[in-house]
Amino acid sequence: MELSPFYEKKIDCLHCKKSFPTLKVRSKFIKVKDTESDFHPVYTDENVNALYYNVFVCEHCGFSFTEDFSKYFAPGVSEVIDEQITKKWVHHDFKGERTVFQALQAYKLAWLCGTIKKEKFVALAGLTLRIGWLYRSLNNAGQEKRFLQIARDLYTESYSTEDYASTQMSGVRIMYMIGELSRRIGDFETATRFFSKVIENQRVGGEAKLVDMAKEQWEIIRSERSKV
Repeated sequence: MELSPFYEKKIDCLHCKKSFPTLKVRSKFIKVKDTESDFHPVYTDENVNALYYNVFVCEHCGFSFTEDFSKYFAPGVSEVIDEQITKKWVHHDFKGERTVFQALQAYKLAWLCGTIKKEKFVALAGLTLRIGWLYRSLNNAGQEKRFLQIARDLYTESYSTEDYASTQMSGVRIMYMIGELSRRIGDFETATRFFSKVIENQRVGGEAKLVDMAKEQWEIIRSERSKV
């Protein structure tokens, strides 16, 4: 019998505490053929897209979240989630294989839940960035740009509040993301400013790969601007 790329995992809902099944992709089936300049992974097999399964959607209450969400709920937040999500939730599950449209639905639900729950800006930025990537895979440039701009603004909030401090994201990577997403939405002034910050960071022994990427993107902006 052939091994499926997917396996089922039981997840406990952060909100209602009930458990529900969700699909995950076996790591040996995750093959990335390319990574774009904003870290969008392009998978060798589009049918085995790990991005589609990052969000857990609770079939019981509708609360949707990722591994980046904190377990902490501020006072009163659970009640707002009950009011705005659970009461309107029509039971359906996301436990099977997902299409790009189901993945979009799951991410948008997680973005809504994360916003209500007041998750860190860096976590919300990650969600909206991935929504932008999914629209890119559908060649929907308008929606892609819309969500990359939202992600850029959230990364900017994260940068100024330093709420990324206890996460896997470094300050240099946040600066790079602000620069690159600004470049992609046509805000060359902000892009140049943040790429310069990344490049300056090499003096303090920053992350060499990000510094090189920033230099490359900065050159792209320069050549694009010289054509204007």
